[in-house]
This record gives sequence, structure tokens and C-alpha cells, in this order.
Amino acid sequence: MCHQSVGLIARAVEAAGIPTLCMTSAYDITQAVNPPRAVFLNYPLGHQTGKPDDRENQRAIVGVALSAFETISRPGTIVELPYVWDPNDRRWEESDYTRGFMPRRPEKEEADRIEEERRRRFAASNPG
Repeated sequence: MCHQSVGLIARAVEAAGIPTLCMTSAYDITQAVNPPRAVFLNYPLGHQTGKPDDRENQRAIVGVALSAFETISRPGTIVELPYVWDPNDRRWEESDYTRGFMPRRPEKEEADRIEEERRRRFAASNPG
């Protein structure tokens, strides 16, 4: 789910009286959406809870993030977490948002054909 959707959902959930915390790696998007509270981790997209297979890193990040429930007192606050993906190599920052990083988007006709095939497979595997 994208950062914008999560932020908007968090605002609705908070309005119902349930505290939320957004964990983000897209500061600008999170700031624009203005969720009730958020923590920012300057890691590649999709790694808001830490590095793959690094349980110590993941536990530390989630622990600090959860403490934001106790420390954030002003709605819309974004706390920047102190962790660094790789202190010796920040090249991922150049590729995370740049042209060519994401796979090529199919043309409309190709996308329609792919979607039709997906629906056909789904219907075949879910009769009735």
C-alpha cells in the first residue's frame, strides 16, 4: 500500500479514536498527507521496518518507532529515526525514485491483455 493511502487511512482511524503510527521512507509524501503521527526511516522504499534478514536492526527500528506513541504530542509530527541503510554507500538514494528504476509500464493494449489473462486465471481457479 502506498504512503499516501496509509496516511489518509491513519487519519480516518484516528478520527474513530484508535491511535495510529505511520512508518515511512518517503518523507515528502508523508509530510504532504499529514498523518497524525509518523516515523521516517531513510531506507529504500519497502524497508520501513528494517533490513531483510537483520532481526537486530528490525527490532531496534520497530522498538524506537513504537516509542513514538509516548513521545509525539503534536498531531502531524514526523520523527526521523537515526538508522542508516549503508553509511559507506548511499547510491540507493539515487535509484529509488529515478527514471529507469521501476520496470517499464506496458502500453494500454498490453496492460488490458495482461489483466484479461489474470481475470481468466482467477475465474478458472475460483469456480462458482
